[in-house]
Amino acid sequence: MIKFENVTKTYKDKTILKNISLEIEKGKLVAFIGASGCGKTTTLKMINRLIKPSTGRIYINGEDIEKKDVIKLRRNMGYVIQQTGLLPHMTVKENIELIPRTEKYDANSIIETTAKLMDMVGLDPDEYLNRYPVELSGGQQQRVGVARAFATDPDIILMDEPFSALDPITRTGLQDELVNLQSQLKKTIVFVTHDMDEAVKIADMICIMKDGEILQYDTPENILKNPKNEFVSEFVGKNRIWASPEYIKAEDIMIDSPVTCSVNMTLLRCVEKMRSYKVDSLMVVENKTNKLLGIVNAKQLQRQSDRTQEVGQIMNTDILGVRLDDDIVHILKVVDDNNVSNIPVLSDENILLGLITKSSLVTTLSQPYLEEEEVLV
Repeated sequence: MIKFENVTKTYKDKTILKNISLEIEKGKLVAFIGASGCGKTTTLKMINRLIKPSTGRIYINGEDIEKKDVIKLRRNMGYVIQQTGLLPHMTVKENIELIPRTEKYDANSIIETTAKLMDMVGLDPDEYLNRYPVELSGGQQQRVGVARAFATDPDIILMDEPFSALDPITRTGLQDELVNLQSQLKKTIVFVTHDMDEAVKIADMICIMKDGEILQYDTPENILKNPKNEFVSEFVGKNRIWASPEYIKAEDIMIDSPVTCSVNMTLLRCVEKMRSYKVDSLMVVENKTNKLLGIVNAKQLQRQSDRTQEVGQIMNTDILGVRLDDDIVHILKVVDDNNVSNIPVLSDENILLGLITKSSLVTTLSQPYLEEEEVLV
């Protein structure tokens, strides 16, 4: 959708962007983040040619934007800035409808779209359309700014720190609103922010910049789990993933090689295997496929007087499992609701992939506190 190819920007003897290249996929929300002066806003403004690159090319859908009519280019993009950019002498209605009317959209369609956009951003059209910006709160003005950006149904929306001047409660509400809108409309959104929590919350991809260079361009999950270098790690915050537990998955905390046995193993051998591996349960699997057939624990074995019988005769076949991409919040709920100590991690075909134990959960949950103690020491 949007492609930067070896883009550099210099002002006199100062280099703002240093040969950056990246691609933004259609329908994704990409957050550019970094300290002031890192080049994130310059990068955004190049997309609608408010700033021209010194070298390099920018393409939208394979077309070099330098060859496109700049007015048409900008009118086909939504643009939301920190100060809303609403025209103070125009009503909310006039602000939203300015570009559609300039482009001579159908009058009835404009009226209908404006009402829908107001509903979309949570403002009652009857109450707010005829007000002027000065009569609105900061949060309401920013909602109108978002509605205006969507007025021509553009494929691309540019948002330059749109919520940074708002109070925390209003800001959180607008972030939630944007996430909901994006899930429905799937626009290509380029969002500049200096707030890592905001970026993690709203973005499909995050681009971390420093001194005009891209340090890491990746999903929020990968940036939280695998920061590319020490600067990214410090910028993100070592324990920030705990503010987004949905990114901690079963595959991150499971035991990769749980202790297993075959369905025809005798109970005596099962007891010996448990003692040898110091575990209190065994996963009963098919030898060739590793498909989970059942689970047997030490208490079940202790109740049996005949240790010559096969484990398949007494194993518990009512299997409770989770998937690789289930997050830790879901896993903890399963543990709590079912009062279990071990949860197998299974594929869709019930192939045993790993095991989560209470011990591994405790170790995972205590990690941020252990790291804090290490820092203090």
